[in-house]
Amino acid sequence: MLRYILKRLMMVLPVMGVVTVVVFVLSRIGPGDPVTVMLGEFATAEQIARTRAVLGLDLPLPVQYFAWLAQTVQGNLGVSLFTRKPVLELIAHGAPPTILLTVFSMTFAVLVAVPLGVLAAARAGSGVDRAVMGLAVLGFSTPVFVLGYVLAYVFGLRLGLLPVQGFPGLAAGPSAVLKSLTLPAFAIGVTFVALIARVTRASMLEVLNEDYIRTARAKGLRRHVVLLLHALKNAAVPVVTMIGIGFGVLLSGVVVTESVFGIPGIGRLTVDAIFRRDFPVIQGVVLVMSAVYVILNLLVDLSYMLFDPRIRY
Repeated sequence: MLRYILKRLMMVLPVMGVVTVVVFVLSRIGPGDPVTVMLGEFATAEQIARTRAVLGLDLPLPVQYFAWLAQTVQGNLGVSLFTRKPVLELIAHGAPPTILLTVFSMTFAVLVAVPLGVLAAARAGSGVDRAVMGLAVLGFSTPVFVLGYVLAYVFGLRLGLLPVQGFPGLAAGPSAVLKSLTLPAFAIGVTFVALIARVTRASMLEVLNEDYIRTARAKGLRRHVVLLLHALKNAAVPVVTMIGIGFGVLLSGVVVTESVFGIPGIGRLTVDAIFRRDFPVIQGVVLVMSAVYVILNLLVDLSYMLFDPRIRY
């Protein structure tokens, strides 16, 4: 296994190299100019040229790329063109709410989706199965921003039970943090409840037709023992894969939810940087999220042996 882990870690380097090239090129070829955004539409050509020279944006693109790459290798992702703060500091400031929102959302999704998927598979073809799958389709089809606004209106504005905007910070205590993230976590989690429930059901149905499941039933084992200890464990590999992908998607893609609920996370940071054409921030966020995604995939791969001993690396 150690050889496999080292091999996968070595593969991270070329992947991240490709990511640096792609994000650098895409951020430069898009429409808009950060200097124009920074100085305003009434800035003179002389002011624009002077500012571009100060920021190093007048240099040839290959020179800019290798200068940025040299800093990145040393652990320096650069400085924001607008706030003049280090990109790592901005990411570190936006990471806690995004990470907590991701963890809360996936925890809620797993706790709800896996039992529903197991129940649907155990009652395949029944009304319970159709009801669960119908709810899954509805949850997957409902846009996150629509559900977010509905939750904010009902539980925030009408009932006044939960806050609908902002993030109080870790210093406010667990209770305040949990209240502020409940609605956005539910809004995101509903989609993943639908996905994980469907994957769990499909995987369970495949496993329940195996010979060893029939043998376990023939031995007189109780139904819940067969479902949970024999079937679910061996059906867990696709489910774990979906959960791992979900973590990566949420960490890098909670833009809409953070915008709806006014959470100052990495999603909001990325959107603001794109509108401002803040190249260092865009590049830094994408690079960090890509590294996190690669590491999550590695952890998911390594977890397979815990659920299926037949898997070896």
